[in-house]
Amino acid sequence: MTGLDPVAGARPVVLGAEPVDHIADPVQATASAWNPANALTLLRLVLVPFFALALFADHGHSRGWRLLACLIFVIASLTDRFDGELARKRGLVTEFGKLADPIADKALIGTALVGLSMLSRLSWWLTVVILVREVGVTLLRFWVIRHGVMPASRGGKLKTLVQAVAIGLFVLPLTGDWYAFAEVVMWLAVLLTVATGVDYVFRAISLRRVGRSAP
Repeated sequence: MTGLDPVAGARPVVLGAEPVDHIADPVQATASAWNPANALTLLRLVLVPFFALALFADHGHSRGWRLLACLIFVIASLTDRFDGELARKRGLVTEFGKLADPIADKALIGTALVGLSMLSRLSWWLTVVILVREVGVTLLRFWVIRHGVMPASRGGKLKTLVQAVAIGLFVLPLTGDWYAFAEVVMWLAVLLTVATGVDYVFRAISLRRVGRSAP
């Protein structure tokens, strides 16, 4: 947890991160919005309507269309895994990327959850719980942005992985034991969603307190 650097001046507080003893990479600060990392983010956004079309094709009863929808969802989810990593490793972090990445994430997850509920594959209350948490954490990050950065926790990253697996399984035309397995994974995703959501609330409150008390 960092406060003010007496040499370099004020720096944002980063909760749960190691102190930064170097000036930000100037390449990162001047990176063009037109870069491979942002292209992956845009690809995820572009894939959302195609995923929705495949999911709702034949009213969700076509095995082939459901398999295609799952494939599109997996590809879109993988872009979420690689765009951030690519941006950080190659100094391609941009303001556009910071804005577009969470929008693309929420669009994909939201479309999948609402679509599955509309097709009666997933209870509406589960969809509401997950979406409220996702939107809530995004609002928390805006709430503390003047005091510092609230990076994704390990629990949050695990939640994202389990959530993606659970949704992918529900998109597939599973029955019997495989469907029961998908339900178990979804319940695990919901538990992680709620637990990490509560954790982010406490982290946000702590971050604001530290930010206000910093000299």
